[in-house]
Amino acid sequence: MKTVIDMRSYELKAEKLKVMAHPHRLCILKGLAENKCNVSKIQECMGIPQSTVSQHLAKLRAAGLIKGERTGQEICYKVVDEEALRIIGLLF
Repeated sequence: MKTVIDMRSYELKAEKLKVMAHPHRLCILKGLAENKCNVSKIQECMGIPQSTVSQHLAKLRAAGLIKGERTGQEICYKVVDEEALRIIGLLF
């Protein structure tokens, strides 16, 4: 009996890997896997403009890899995708 491969699951995983593959986003994910953090702290650690950090965070959020929790005027981000956490763990 021949097994039919569910290509949709491969497409979803490939999309997740594409989002993670950018060096800045990978760095952000690694940092967030270790500690929840806000945009200013990420920007300070990476030395890139805050607007650039915000754009990367938006892509990670849209892909469902991270989530932000508002505390007053500050939003602290954390990794919520278990596969992303496993990938980060394997890479680092």
